[in-house]
Amino acid sequence: MPAEETAVETRGLEPVPDSERRGKVRELVPTWVAANISVLLLTMGAGLVIFNKLNIWQVLVVAVAAPVVSYGIVGLISIAGKRGGAPGMALSRAVFGQRGNLFPGALIWVARWGWETINAVSGAYAVLTVLDLLFGIKSSTTLIVVTLLFFVGCTFVVSGLGINALRVCSKWSTYLFGAFSVLVLGYLVVTTDWSAVFGKPAGSTAMMIAGIGTIAAGGISWVPSGPDFTRYLPRTASSKAMVGATIGGAGVVVLPMVLMGAVMAVGTPDLATAQDPVSFIGALLPTWIAVPYLLVALVGMLLINSMSMYSAGFTAQTLGIKVPRAWAVSVNAVISLVFGFLLMVVATSFFGSFISFLTLLAVAFSAWIGVFGVDMLRRKSYDGPALLDTTPSSAYWYKGGFAWQAVTAWAVALAVGLLFTAVDWFSGPLAGTWIGQNGLGWAVGILTSGALYAVLPRTPAPAAPAPAGERELAGSLSN
Repeated sequence: MPAEETAVETRGLEPVPDSERRGKVRELVPTWVAANISVLLLTMGAGLVIFNKLNIWQVLVVAVAAPVVSYGIVGLISIAGKRGGAPGMALSRAVFGQRGNLFPGALIWVARWGWETINAVSGAYAVLTVLDLLFGIKSSTTLIVVTLLFFVGCTFVVSGLGINALRVCSKWSTYLFGAFSVLVLGYLVVTTDWSAVFGKPAGSTAMMIAGIGTIAAGGISWVPSGPDFTRYLPRTASSKAMVGATIGGAGVVVLPMVLMGAVMAVGTPDLATAQDPVSFIGALLPTWIAVPYLLVALVGMLLINSMSMYSAGFTAQTLGIKVPRAWAVSVNAVISLVFGFLLMVVATSFFGSFISFLTLLAVAFSAWIGVFGVDMLRRKSYDGPALLDTTPSSAYWYKGGFAWQAVTAWAVALAVGLLFTAVDWFSGPLAGTWIGQNGLGWAVGILTSGALYAVLPRTPAPAAPAPAGERELAGSLSN
């Protein structure tokens, strides 16, 4: 039976054969809806009002622009998945070399620990809030540990099952979350003091740009994972449709959630600074809405972590961890448990920790994005056997296992991006410039790595021809 069709996906880094590529582009919509079902978007929307001082119209611009920019990049990089049929970090071996890929791979793998920790904490807080609303059970250290174990355990099961489980869960969570979001929106329409919402003065354009960068950073973190969810698509799948489905799936969640958070913040200004980013929902909404909404959001946050761990399993395999993909995710599960406990019990500011992490995450991924993106413009197919061959006989061994052009561009761009970055506990020397103040260090990273890689001599390596009758038109993104 094909690997995709079994209850547990057994396929790892190896490219998916054309005979098993029966995925549909429309399946990307619920995938990226599920990747954004998080109450953290409400908190981030509130932050645009409280910290960035934006009015509702400026928040609307941010909520539209951020997913278009970030998930537009996700969609474009996802095209490599249908071309090579392999996960993103496996395809990255063709760009950086078998050994060179270990450097960005290790950084991306470590960065995922933080993303999974943030979502595990949010999920645990959702469980704690529901227990308080329904049964009056208050949070304690013991209960925190239990809820974290429950959330991470469920995440491990779903991510371990693989692509089919993720598709099914994404589909139904999309329907449920959409229904309850409409209910919440209706409640807000009736109960909100709209004169206060529309009467808020406008903030600066610089703060609006910074807001776009902050919201977009979450989407940027998904870019290396994009090919993981498109490798079962046939080579003939429309690239334009793939990009559109990715942006549409993310945007249909990001837009209303960010706006809802902004509206809630007008009446509850301490929303963006709460240590617990979830319990405010119980205070703002009646129990009959808050409880089912939190339960559905809990499923969404579980899916976000499952998708991240699913990709992390592939990344771990590219680093030489020789275990099946389903078990490779266990490393990230344990790490998210430990870090999650520290964030819930020790940290004093969830929002500050979250924004700092999100900013550094985007910078860490941006250097890889620029190099990989430029390589995609040059490369139309991948040599499947060479991707898996980690010996000097591999076509992607290059010189000593390194494609020096790619590794150099990546390292330089990573350093440049950090120069313009400022978080709670780190500030680059150029963070005070317009770019740094607007949170665009990740954008500088992408542009720097892409431009440098484009001007460096091309890495000589044979490209595997696509199967007869399935070749993509050179340079076309429309087939």
